[in-house]
Amino acid sequence: YFAHETPFILKVLPQASCRCLCSPGVCVCDLQEPSSKRVKPLSRVTSLASLIPPVKAAPLKRIGQTLQRSISFRSDCRPEIMAPRPWAKQIAPAITKRRDSKLWSETFDLGLGHMLSSTEIKRQEAIFELSQGEQDLIEDLKLAKKAYRDPMLKLSIMTEHELNQIFGTLDSLIPLHEDLLSRLREARKLDGSTDHVGHILVDWLPCLETYNSYCSNQVAAKALLDHKKQDHRVHDFLQRCLESPFSRKLDLWSFLDIPRSRLVKYPLLLREILKHTPNDHPDRQHLHHAMNMIQSIVADINSQTGESECRYYKERLLYVESGQRDLLIDSSRILSCHGELKNNRGAKLHVFLFQDVLVVTRAVTQNEQLCYQLHRQPIPVRDLEWEDLQDGEMRLGGSIRGAFSNSERTKNFFRVAFRSGGQLQTHCFQASDAFNKQQWLNCIRQAKEAVNPQTAAQCSDCSADTSAECPQMDPTDLTLTPVKT
Repeated sequence: YFAHETPFILKVLPQASCRCLCSPGVCVCDLQEPSSKRVKPLSRVTSLASLIPPVKAAPLKRIGQTLQRSISFRSDCRPEIMAPRPWAKQIAPAITKRRDSKLWSETFDLGLGHMLSSTEIKRQEAIFELSQGEQDLIEDLKLAKKAYRDPMLKLSIMTEHELNQIFGTLDSLIPLHEDLLSRLREARKLDGSTDHVGHILVDWLPCLETYNSYCSNQVAAKALLDHKKQDHRVHDFLQRCLESPFSRKLDLWSFLDIPRSRLVKYPLLLREILKHTPNDHPDRQHLHHAMNMIQSIVADINSQTGESECRYYKERLLYVESGQRDLLIDSSRILSCHGELKNNRGAKLHVFLFQDVLVVTRAVTQNEQLCYQLHRQPIPVRDLEWEDLQDGEMRLGGSIRGAFSNSERTKNFFRVAFRSGGQLQTHCFQASDAFNKQQWLNCIRQAKEAVNPQTAAQCSDCSADTSAECPQMDPTDLTLTPVKT
């Protein structure tokens, strides 16, 4: 039923003629991908890892790096492997289609190769990577629409309102990138080489402001998608797509996250082109201007996306007592980091570090929506004291863990404390590993530096009399551990 001229084809078949689990009248098993070509990544493009924090099991979210890191909650940029449902039939795994790497020098007949320097060849490879990346992006965005959104709407698997929330303004991104691809191809000469791209980018880059609304919607979109996966019709449809060749083993969220990953790649691509552009080349000045433009655009989108994510979580905080409401939460525009944690008795908690306040919550479901119920009083960052605990040093339940339990359970602890009106509120947190623990400590240290640079480096000495303090703590005020996914 897809529109004509689309490279993706749904086979409309009688129900009995299809042996898969596709819904009546529509088969997604034989979707054809129009291209299996992808440019071999540039050597410098591998430096994208320097922008993206190492992927770890712990779901700590660094909001200051919203664009550089996918808003993927518990999937952390890895395709989700959906658990089989008891009512779902088993389907034989399909052969996955992958895009092959291809270079500019492999695409065009380089009769002029002997006339080009090695630097110029590298420049042409970088420009070709920019162009080919646009083509791949367009194909993926169209695939997300044709293979996911349209069939789910046609088959009433989700409502139009739900699909609009999940896919956001994705449709508006397709013509935007088609425009850039068209301009780059027009600038390409018959021999395949391109002399100037800087002026094209300077003219086109302001269009990326469209990404503001798309990226700002990603947190809410991911939350709704995760919720809808509990519906077995949604789960089974997405599972069939994941097992089909056209998906390349990428789940729906991976396709929806491709625009964000493309956005943060532009500075790297432009830097690579600029690197191989001679100082006396007329394109160099335009490339410098384009580089400044894209860095400013990405920073602005990153800021607005962070504020949107901060608002999203603030709106989902539940207050057990009116006294838990804090103006520091209401006035916060930055969410430094947050993560799912659990205490030493297995109770899961979720900790938020806003710009001025630390909030410890429990995840609860209210009206089929995930919310976060406050646990005790919020802790102002300016008064927060913290301490890095050595492995094996942690005491629980008034006794030394030491030789009486597995030493793994006493690793990667740190403590935060807050004293108000003579009362001490203490939380002993345990990270899943040393890396995650250091992330939390860095976030806390940076938050304190922003609020009070004079005392930021001072740590609390809560362990001075731990045996006297810990037994007086409420049984729920115990250890928090990021949950591995």
